Amino acid sequence: MAARTAQEAEVLTPQQALAFSERHGIVCEAARRDGIPSLVDAIAGEVVRGNWWSHPRACVIFALTRAVRDAPAVLVCRLVDGKITFIHERLWPSLVRVADEFPTRRLSRTREVHSATGKHVVEETPFPAWVPAKILAQAKRLSESDARQAMESLLRR
Repeated sequence: MAARTAQEAEVLTPQQALAFSERHGIVCEAARRDGIPSLVDAIAGEVVRGNWWSHPRACVIFALTRAVRDAPAVLVCRLVDGKITFIHERLWPSLVRVADEFPTRRLSRTREVHSATGKHVVEETPFPAWVPAKILAQAKRLSESDARQAMESLLRR
């Protein structure tokens, strides 16, 4: 059977894109780093070279990345190399436990909102202001070694 092209590859649903984020725990929106998958590549069904806006599935990529960005169970920050990074809530206690390993600014929650004029504005909530009390409590109970293991793909240098 011949390999399918990116255009023929199965299109993910918003639920599948969110499940991808949950399954991997840490996902880059478009950037690539060893051990951390790219959501854009998963949606496209191939490695996207250059700007994904020029990809034939750009509209689908936009819609699905925004669905993940808008999910309450996903932290959107700039943790991996200053690029948009999705961290599923199942890893938030581990992230909080080893937060001192990262630049604090990269742990800020990032959200795109529409201003009254319709312009997109980026809002940042600094770390740890975005962290729910329940997650802080879980982080305190978590051993550092367990947290480091969960965040291994980010802590490798």
